[in-house]
Amino acid sequence: MRRLMLLLGMVLALVTILPLTTVAQEAPAQVRVMHASPDAPAVDVFVDGTLILQNVPFFALSGALSVPGGVYRIQVAPAGAGPGAAVIDATVQLDGGKAYTVAAVNRVARIEPLLLEDITEVPPAGQARVRILHAAPDAPAVDIKLADTDAVVLANVPFKAAAYLDVPAGSYTFDITPAGSSTVVFTTPPMRFEAGWTYTLVASGLLRPPSEDVAGFWVQSRIDQITR
Repeated sequence: MRRLMLLLGMVLALVTILPLTTVAQEAPAQVRVMHASPDAPAVDVFVDGTLILQNVPFFALSGALSVPGGVYRIQVAPAGAGPGAAVIDATVQLDGGKAYTVAAVNRVARIEPLLLEDITEVPPAGQARVRILHAAPDAPAVDIKLADTDAVVLANVPFKAAAYLDVPAGSYTFDITPAGSSTVVFTTPPMRFEAGWTYTLVASGLLRPPSEDVAGFWVQSRIDQITR
């Protein structure tokens, strides 16, 4: 009888634990889509053949879409052309419980997907978290500096690279120079970073746009997460 009671106790314990494990494994993935191809037209985005975003212009960043963890086929096509005309056709692994940004980068003739894993943890007290992404296809590797100083924040950042850093909350202005150079090619407007918030800054567009219809170089700023 005692053995039977012990066995029943073990079974009840497993019944209690297993649903919690299943819930943890089934936590959804969060995914956003960014249009960062400077000479590409507005696009439609398909996931596993289903239209999820329509007529997305440069430079747009969608809200977070919640999907079960798994493998997905992501297609990006000119707006209205359908998935058969996809200029990006990629398979990506999205793990449950994680957050991602899928960016369409490079010139339209070489357009490609860039899968970025987003950090969702809250920054340390008094700090803001800033991700910097180099998405300007005709720009060389760059250094990011505090404006009007030689203080390098990030060094030798190549095209398609992204990096996070935590900074004290406050207002900042950055100079962008070719890696190892003192020649400033772009100075950002003043940017305010709030404590507990997370941001993405994207160096986008073209340094030498071929026409007025193509976006010139600029640093786009997006708020990723607000912590009250």
